[in-house]
Amino acid sequence: MTSFATWSRQLAVAALLLHLAACATSPAPEAQPAPEQALPETAPAAVPPPPPSPDKSTLRLSIASVGDMMIGTDYPQNHLPDDDGVGFLADVAPFLSSADVTFGNLEGVLLDGGEPGKKCSNPNACYLFRSPTRYAHHYRAAGFDVLSLANNHARDFGEEGRSSSMQAIAAAGMHHSGRVDDFASFEVNGISVAVLAYAVTKNSNMMLDYELAFETVAMFAAAHDVVMVSFHGGAEGVDVTHVPFADEEYYGEPRGDVVWFARGVVDAGADLVIGHGPHVVRGMELYKDRLIAYSLGNFATYYGISVAGIKGIAPILTTTLDGNGAFVEGNIVSTIQLRPAGPSIDPKQRALNLVRGLSIEDFGEPGLTFLPDGRLLPAPRPPVPAHVLQARPN
Repeated sequence: MTSFATWSRQLAVAALLLHLAACATSPAPEAQPAPEQALPETAPAAVPPPPPSPDKSTLRLSIASVGDMMIGTDYPQNHLPDDDGVGFLADVAPFLSSADVTFGNLEGVLLDGGEPGKKCSNPNACYLFRSPTRYAHHYRAAGFDVLSLANNHARDFGEEGRSSSMQAIAAAGMHHSGRVDDFASFEVNGISVAVLAYAVTKNSNMMLDYELAFETVAMFAAAHDVVMVSFHGGAEGVDVTHVPFADEEYYGEPRGDVVWFARGVVDAGADLVIGHGPHVVRGMELYKDRLIAYSLGNFATYYGISVAGIKGIAPILTTTLDGNGAFVEGNIVSTIQLRPAGPSIDPKQRALNLVRGLSIEDFGEPGLTFLPDGRLLPAPRPPVPAHVLQARPN
Protein backbone atom coordinates (compact mmCIF):
# COMPACT_ATOMS: atom_id res chain seq x y z
CA MET A 1 0.00 0.00 0.00
CA THR A 2 1.29 3.41 -0.97
CA SER A 3 1.82 5.75 1.92
CA PHE A 4 0.04 9.06 2.19
CA ALA A 5 3.32 10.93 1.83
CA THR A 6 4.23 9.11 -1.33
CA TRP A 7 0.77 9.81 -2.76
CA SER A 8 1.06 13.47 -1.95
CA ARG A 9 4.42 13.79 -3.73
CA GLN A 10 3.01 12.10 -6.81
CA LEU A 11 0.04 14.45 -6.84
CA ALA A 12 2.29 17.51 -6.62
CA VAL A 13 4.49 16.24 -9.45
CA ALA A 14 1.40 15.65 -11.64
CA ALA A 15 0.11 19.15 -10.96
CA LEU A 16 3.50 20.64 -11.86
CA LEU A 17 3.64 18.69 -15.11
CA LEU A 18 0.09 19.80 -15.94
CA HIS A 19 1.04 23.48 -15.37
CA LEU A 20 4.12 23.20 -17.54
CA ALA A 21 2.08 21.63 -20.33
CA ALA A 22 -0.44 24.50 -20.16
CA CYS A 23 2.34 27.11 -20.40
CA ALA A 24 3.82 25.34 -23.40
CA THR A 25 0.55 25.62 -25.38
CA SER A 26 -0.18 29.38 -24.58
CA PRO A 27 -0.24 31.63 -27.71
CA ALA A 28 2.90 33.55 -28.42
CA PRO A 29 2.69 37.31 -27.82
CA GLU A 30 1.63 39.33 -30.89
CA ALA A 31 4.44 40.76 -32.92
CA GLN A 32 4.63 44.59 -32.72
CA PRO A 33 4.31 46.30 -36.09
CA ALA A 34 7.43 47.88 -37.44
CA PRO A 35 7.52 51.63 -37.08
CA GLU A 36 6.15 53.44 -40.11
CA GLN A 37 8.78 54.70 -42.46
CA ALA A 38 8.46 58.38 -43.50
CA LEU A 39 7.48 58.81 -47.11
CA PRO A 40 10.07 60.58 -49.20
CA GLU A 41 9.34 64.31 -49.55
CA THR A 42 7.99 65.39 -52.93
CA ALA A 43 8.58 68.81 -54.49
CA PRO A 44 5.50 71.10 -54.57
CA ALA A 45 3.69 71.30 -57.86
CA ALA A 46 5.24 73.96 -60.06
CA VAL A 47 3.10 77.14 -60.32
CA PRO A 48 3.12 78.41 -63.88
CA PRO A 49 4.37 81.99 -64.18
CA PRO A 50 1.73 84.64 -64.94
CA PRO A 51 1.28 85.30 -68.62
CA PRO A 52 3.19 88.33 -69.85
CA SER A 53 1.21 91.54 -70.07
CA PRO A 54 -0.05 92.00 -73.60
CA ASP A 55 1.76 94.61 -75.63
CA LYS A 56 -0.87 97.28 -76.21
CA SER A 57 1.41 99.68 -78.02
CA THR A 58 0.00 98.41 -81.33
CA LEU A 59 -3.61 99.15 -80.30
CA ARG A 60 -5.26 102.46 -81.17
CA LEU A 61 -7.91 104.53 -79.41
CA SER A 62 -9.45 107.69 -80.91
CA ILE A 63 -10.97 110.28 -78.58
CA ALA A 64 -12.98 113.24 -79.90
CA SER A 65 -13.20 116.17 -77.47
CA VAL A 66 -15.12 119.43 -77.48
CA GLY A 67 -15.59 122.31 -75.06
CA ASP A 68 -18.71 123.84 -73.52
CA MET A 69 -22.18 122.63 -74.50
CA MET A 70 -25.67 123.84 -73.61
CA ILE A 71 -28.18 123.32 -76.41
CA GLY A 72 -31.07 125.30 -74.96
CA THR A 73 -32.49 126.39 -71.62
CA ASP A 74 -36.07 126.67 -70.41
CA TYR A 75 -35.19 128.92 -67.47
CA PRO A 76 -36.28 131.61 -66.67
CA GLN A 77 -38.30 131.31 -69.88
CA ASN A 78 -38.34 128.98 -72.85
CA HIS A 79 -35.23 129.42 -74.99
CA LEU A 80 -35.14 125.96 -76.53
CA PRO A 81 -34.45 125.41 -80.25
CA ASP A 82 -37.48 125.39 -82.52
CA ASP A 83 -37.06 121.68 -83.26
CA ASP A 84 -36.59 120.93 -79.54
CA GLY A 85 -32.86 120.46 -80.10
CA VAL A 86 -33.18 117.40 -82.34
CA GLY A 87 -31.06 118.82 -85.15
CA PHE A 88 -28.80 121.17 -83.19
CA LEU A 89 -25.75 118.91 -83.52
CA ALA A 90 -26.58 117.43 -86.92
CA ASP A 91 -23.80 119.16 -88.85
CA VAL A 92 -21.05 117.95 -86.54
CA ALA A 93 -22.46 114.54 -85.57
CA PRO A 94 -20.53 112.62 -88.26
CA PHE A 95 -17.22 113.83 -86.79
CA LEU A 96 -18.29 113.20 -83.20
CA SER A 97 -19.64 109.71 -83.80
CA SER A 98 -16.63 108.52 -85.79
CA ALA A 99 -14.34 108.38 -82.73
CA ASP A 100 -14.10 105.46 -80.31
CA VAL A 101 -14.83 107.81 -77.39
CA THR A 102 -16.43 111.27 -77.58
CA PHE A 103 -16.26 113.77 -74.71
CA GLY A 104 -17.80 117.17 -73.99
CA ASN A 105 -18.38 119.56 -71.09
CA LEU A 106 -22.07 119.94 -70.23
CA GLU A 107 -22.90 123.41 -68.93
CA GLY A 108 -26.14 123.67 -66.96
CA VAL A 109 -28.34 120.81 -65.78
CA LEU A 110 -30.64 118.22 -67.28
CA LEU A 111 -33.71 118.60 -65.09
CA ASP A 112 -37.48 118.72 -65.41
CA GLY A 113 -38.72 121.42 -63.02
CA GLY A 114 -36.87 122.08 -59.79
CA GLU A 115 -35.73 125.26 -58.08
CA PRO A 116 -32.55 127.24 -58.80
CA GLY A 117 -29.64 126.75 -56.47
CA LYS A 118 -29.13 130.48 -56.17
CA LYS A 119 -31.54 133.40 -56.09
CA CYS A 120 -31.26 136.35 -58.43
CA SER A 121 -32.82 139.77 -58.02
CA ASN A 122 -33.29 139.88 -61.80
CA PRO A 123 -33.87 136.38 -63.21
CA ASN A 124 -33.46 137.68 -66.77
CA ALA A 125 -29.86 138.65 -65.96
CA CYS A 126 -28.98 135.37 -64.27
CA TYR A 127 -26.87 132.80 -65.99
CA LEU A 128 -28.77 129.70 -64.93
CA PHE A 129 -29.15 126.93 -67.48
CA ARG A 130 -31.67 124.09 -67.36
CA SER A 131 -32.45 121.73 -70.23
CA PRO A 132 -35.10 119.00 -70.19
CA THR A 133 -33.81 115.56 -69.27
CA ARG A 134 -34.83 114.29 -72.72
CA TYR A 135 -31.98 116.37 -74.17
CA ALA A 136 -29.53 113.76 -72.90
CA HIS A 137 -30.61 111.63 -75.86
CA HIS A 138 -29.63 114.42 -78.28
CA TYR A 139 -26.07 114.25 -77.00
CA ARG A 140 -26.03 110.48 -77.22
CA ALA A 141 -27.49 110.49 -80.74
CA ALA A 142 -24.72 112.87 -81.85
CA GLY A 143 -22.08 110.40 -80.66
CA PHE A 144 -21.17 111.45 -77.11
CA ASP A 145 -20.00 108.76 -74.71
CA VAL A 146 -18.94 110.71 -71.61
CA LEU A 147 -19.82 114.18 -70.30
CA SER A 148 -18.19 116.38 -67.68
CA LEU A 149 -20.34 117.76 -64.86
CA ALA A 150 -17.44 119.61 -63.27
CA ASN A 151 -18.12 123.28 -64.01
CA ASN A 152 -19.72 126.37 -62.50
CA HIS A 153 -23.13 125.68 -64.08
CA ALA A 154 -23.48 122.01 -63.16
CA ARG A 155 -25.02 123.12 -59.84
CA ASP A 156 -27.33 125.85 -61.19
CA PHE A 157 -30.20 123.94 -59.61
CA GLY A 158 -28.24 122.64 -56.64
CA GLU A 159 -26.93 119.15 -56.17
CA GLU A 160 -30.43 117.88 -56.93
CA GLY A 161 -29.96 119.28 -60.43
CA ARG A 162 -26.59 117.61 -60.84
CA SER A 163 -28.06 114.32 -59.59
CA SER A 164 -30.78 114.62 -62.21
CA SER A 165 -28.14 115.25 -64.88
CA MET A 166 -26.20 112.17 -63.80
CA GLN A 167 -29.32 110.02 -63.94
CA ALA A 168 -30.36 111.34 -67.36
CA ILE A 169 -26.87 110.85 -68.80
CA ALA A 170 -26.68 107.28 -67.51
CA ALA A 171 -30.18 106.48 -68.75
CA ALA A 172 -29.15 107.64 -72.24
CA GLY A 173 -26.20 105.22 -72.22
CA MET A 174 -23.38 107.65 -71.44
CA HIS A 175 -20.83 108.06 -68.64
CA HIS A 176 -20.23 111.12 -66.46
CA SER A 177 -17.67 112.61 -64.09
CA GLY A 178 -17.62 115.77 -62.01
CA ARG A 179 -19.09 115.52 -58.54
CA VAL A 180 -16.61 114.72 -55.76
CA ASP A 181 -15.34 111.15 -56.27
CA ASP A 182 -17.46 110.65 -59.41
CA PHE A 183 -15.18 109.25 -62.11
CA ALA A 184 -15.94 107.30 -65.28
CA SER A 185 -14.37 103.91 -66.01
CA PHE A 186 -15.08 101.72 -69.02
CA GLU A 187 -13.42 99.59 -71.71
CA VAL A 188 -13.18 100.23 -75.45
CA ASN A 189 -11.47 97.98 -78.01
CA GLY A 190 -9.73 96.02 -75.26
CA ILE A 191 -8.37 99.22 -73.70
CA SER A 192 -9.45 100.24 -70.20
CA VAL A 193 -10.25 103.94 -69.99
CA ALA A 194 -10.83 106.32 -67.08
CA VAL A 195 -12.17 109.89 -67.40
CA LEU A 196 -11.63 112.24 -64.46
CA ALA A 197 -13.28 115.69 -64.58
CA TYR A 198 -12.12 118.57 -62.36
CA ALA A 199 -13.28 122.12 -61.68
CA VAL A 200 -12.69 124.99 -59.26
CA THR A 201 -16.28 124.96 -57.99
CA LYS A 202 -17.97 123.61 -54.86
CA ASN A 203 -18.63 119.88 -54.51
CA SER A 204 -16.72 119.07 -57.69
CA ASN A 205 -13.49 117.12 -57.97
CA MET A 206 -11.34 120.03 -56.89
CA MET A 207 -8.75 121.20 -59.37
CA LEU A 208 -7.22 123.55 -56.80
CA ASP A 209 -6.30 120.65 -54.51
CA TYR A 210 -3.38 119.75 -56.73
CA GLU A 211 -1.82 117.08 -54.55
CA LEU A 212 -5.09 115.18 -54.12
CA ALA A 213 -5.73 115.42 -57.85
CA PHE A 214 -2.27 114.05 -58.65
CA GLU A 215 -2.71 111.18 -56.17
CA THR A 216 -6.11 110.29 -57.64
CA VAL A 217 -4.79 110.32 -61.19
CA ALA A 218 -1.91 108.07 -60.17
CA MET A 219 -4.35 105.61 -58.61
CA PHE A 220 -6.46 105.42 -61.77
CA ALA A 221 -3.37 105.22 -63.98
CA ALA A 222 -2.24 102.13 -62.09
CA ALA A 223 -5.51 100.39 -62.93
CA HIS A 224 -6.26 101.67 -66.46
CA ASP A 225 -4.50 101.71 -69.82
CA VAL A 226 -5.60 105.26 -70.68
CA VAL A 227 -6.50 108.09 -68.28
CA MET A 228 -8.14 111.24 -69.61
CA VAL A 229 -8.40 114.31 -67.38
CA SER A 230 -10.59 117.31 -68.08
CA PHE A 231 -10.58 120.60 -66.18
CA HIS A 232 -12.83 123.65 -66.06
CA GLY A 233 -10.45 126.39 -65.07
CA GLY A 234 -8.72 129.59 -66.04
CA ALA A 235 -10.06 133.13 -66.44
CA GLU A 236 -12.80 134.05 -68.92
CA GLY A 237 -13.09 136.43 -71.85
CA VAL A 238 -11.65 137.38 -75.22
CA ASP A 239 -8.50 138.74 -73.55
CA VAL A 240 -7.44 135.42 -71.92
CA THR A 241 -6.54 133.35 -74.96
CA HIS A 242 -2.95 133.04 -73.69
CA VAL A 243 -2.08 130.84 -70.72
CA PRO A 244 -0.28 132.99 -68.11
CA PHE A 245 1.82 130.21 -66.48
CA ALA A 246 0.48 131.46 -63.13
CA ASP A 247 -2.63 131.44 -60.96
CA GLU A 248 -5.69 132.95 -62.60
CA GLU A 249 -8.76 134.67 -61.16
CA TYR A 250 -12.13 135.76 -62.46
CA TYR A 251 -14.09 138.37 -60.49
CA GLY A 252 -12.02 137.51 -57.44
CA GLU A 253 -12.62 133.76 -57.70
CA PRO A 254 -9.47 131.60 -57.90
CA ARG A 255 -9.41 129.73 -61.21
CA GLY A 256 -6.14 127.83 -60.79
CA ASP A 257 -2.79 127.55 -62.50
CA VAL A 258 -3.86 125.49 -65.49
CA VAL A 259 -0.34 124.72 -66.76
CA TRP A 260 0.75 123.52 -63.34
CA PHE A 261 -2.35 121.34 -63.04
CA ALA A 262 -2.18 119.90 -66.56
CA ARG A 263 1.50 119.03 -66.49
CA GLY A 264 1.13 117.71 -62.96
CA VAL A 265 -1.58 115.22 -63.90
CA VAL A 266 0.54 114.04 -66.82
CA ASP A 267 3.45 113.52 -64.44
CA ALA A 268 1.04 111.50 -62.28
CA GLY A 269 -0.04 109.26 -65.18
CA ALA A 270 -2.67 111.09 -67.27
CA ASP A 271 -2.51 110.44 -71.02
CA LEU A 272 -4.76 113.20 -72.37
CA VAL A 273 -5.73 116.51 -70.75
CA ILE A 274 -8.64 118.61 -72.04
CA GLY A 275 -9.38 122.11 -70.74
CA HIS A 276 -12.47 124.30 -70.99
CA GLY A 277 -13.89 127.26 -69.11
CA PRO A 278 -12.41 130.47 -70.60
CA HIS A 279 -15.11 130.47 -73.36
CA VAL A 280 -12.33 130.99 -75.91
CA VAL A 281 -9.80 128.69 -77.51
CA ARG A 282 -6.31 128.36 -76.03
CA GLY A 283 -3.14 126.66 -77.26
CA MET A 284 -1.97 123.05 -77.04
CA GLU A 285 1.29 121.32 -76.23
CA LEU A 286 2.72 117.82 -76.33
CA TYR A 287 4.23 117.21 -72.90
CA LYS A 288 6.01 113.90 -72.25
CA ASP A 289 4.31 112.41 -75.32
CA ARG A 290 0.90 113.38 -73.93
CA LEU A 291 -1.38 116.00 -75.47
CA ILE A 292 -2.65 118.92 -73.38
CA ALA A 293 -5.36 121.21 -74.85
CA TYR A 294 -5.75 124.21 -72.55
CA SER A 295 -9.22 125.29 -73.72
CA LEU A 296 -11.56 124.08 -76.45
CA GLY A 297 -13.88 127.11 -76.16
CA ASN A 298 -17.65 127.27 -76.75
CA PHE A 299 -18.71 124.37 -78.92
CA ALA A 300 -22.52 124.20 -78.80
CA THR A 301 -24.20 126.92 -76.73
CA TYR A 302 -27.61 127.91 -78.04
CA TYR A 303 -28.61 130.69 -75.68
CA GLY A 304 -27.26 132.74 -72.77
CA ILE A 305 -23.56 132.42 -73.63
CA SER A 306 -22.03 134.90 -76.06
CA VAL A 307 -20.68 133.46 -79.31
CA ALA A 308 -19.63 136.79 -80.80
CA GLY A 309 -16.27 136.84 -82.58
CA ILE A 310 -13.75 134.33 -81.31
CA LYS A 311 -16.23 133.15 -78.66
CA GLY A 312 -18.06 131.30 -81.41
CA ILE A 313 -14.98 129.52 -82.78
CA ALA A 314 -14.14 126.05 -81.47
CA PRO A 315 -12.40 122.85 -82.58
CA ILE A 316 -13.45 119.25 -82.58
CA LEU A 317 -10.18 117.75 -81.40
CA THR A 318 -9.69 114.08 -82.21
CA THR A 319 -6.68 112.47 -80.58
CA THR A 320 -5.39 109.02 -81.47
CA LEU A 321 -3.49 107.27 -78.68
CA ASP A 322 -1.85 103.89 -78.54
CA GLY A 323 -2.98 101.29 -76.01
CA ASN A 324 -0.54 102.68 -73.45
CA GLY A 325 -1.79 106.25 -73.81
CA ALA A 326 1.02 107.73 -75.91
CA PHE A 327 0.07 110.33 -78.51
CA VAL A 328 0.12 109.02 -82.09
CA GLU A 329 -1.58 111.78 -84.03
CA GLY A 330 -4.47 114.21 -83.86
CA ASN A 331 -6.89 116.16 -85.97
CA ILE A 332 -8.72 119.47 -85.66
CA VAL A 333 -12.06 120.08 -87.37
CA SER A 334 -12.90 123.78 -87.11
CA THR A 335 -16.45 124.79 -86.20
CA ILE A 336 -18.30 128.05 -85.80
CA GLN A 337 -21.61 129.00 -84.19
CA LEU A 338 -23.89 131.25 -86.20
CA ARG A 339 -27.18 131.42 -84.36
CA PRO A 340 -29.81 130.14 -84.52
CA ALA A 341 -27.96 127.21 -86.14
CA GLY A 342 -25.92 124.84 -84.05
CA PRO A 343 -22.18 124.35 -84.49
CA SER A 344 -21.29 124.22 -88.17
CA ILE A 345 -18.16 123.22 -90.06
CA ASP A 346 -16.01 126.29 -90.70
CA PRO A 347 -14.39 126.19 -94.15
CA LYS A 348 -12.07 129.03 -93.13
CA GLN A 349 -10.53 126.79 -90.42
CA ARG A 350 -10.41 129.63 -87.94
CA ALA A 351 -10.17 127.35 -84.92
CA LEU A 352 -7.20 125.49 -86.41
CA ASN A 353 -5.40 128.72 -87.25
CA LEU A 354 -6.11 130.19 -83.82
CA VAL A 355 -4.92 127.10 -81.96
CA ARG A 356 -1.77 126.87 -84.08
CA GLY A 357 -0.84 130.50 -83.45
CA LEU A 358 -1.53 130.40 -79.71
CA SER A 359 0.40 127.15 -79.27
CA ILE A 360 3.52 128.59 -80.89
CA GLU A 361 3.21 131.94 -79.11
CA ASP A 362 2.75 130.38 -75.66
CA PHE A 363 5.10 127.39 -75.87
CA GLY A 364 7.59 128.29 -78.58
CA GLU A 365 8.01 124.72 -79.76
CA PRO A 366 4.85 122.99 -78.55
CA GLY A 367 5.91 119.53 -79.70
CA LEU A 368 3.24 119.52 -82.42
CA THR A 369 3.18 120.09 -86.14
CA PHE A 370 -0.10 121.63 -87.36
CA LEU A 371 -0.73 120.64 -90.96
CA PRO A 372 -3.01 122.70 -93.24
CA ASP A 373 -5.57 119.90 -93.45
CA GLY A 374 -6.03 119.91 -89.66
CA ARG A 375 -3.79 116.97 -88.80
CA LEU A 376 -1.54 117.15 -85.74
CA LEU A 377 1.72 115.22 -85.68
CA PRO A 378 4.31 114.92 -82.91
CA ALA A 379 7.39 117.11 -83.38
CA PRO A 380 10.73 117.39 -81.56
CA ARG A 381 10.66 119.64 -78.52
CA PRO A 382 13.36 120.79 -76.09
CA PRO A 383 12.95 119.62 -72.48
CA VAL A 384 10.49 121.66 -70.41
CA PRO A 385 12.37 124.17 -68.21
CA ALA A 386 13.22 122.65 -64.85
CA HIS A 387 11.44 125.28 -62.76
CA VAL A 388 8.00 123.94 -63.68
CA LEU A 389 8.99 120.50 -62.45
CA GLN A 390 9.94 121.64 -58.97
CA ALA A 391 7.61 121.66 -55.98
CA ARG A 392 4.90 124.29 -56.27
CA PRO A 393 5.62 127.26 -53.96
CA ASN A 394 3.06 128.00 -51.27
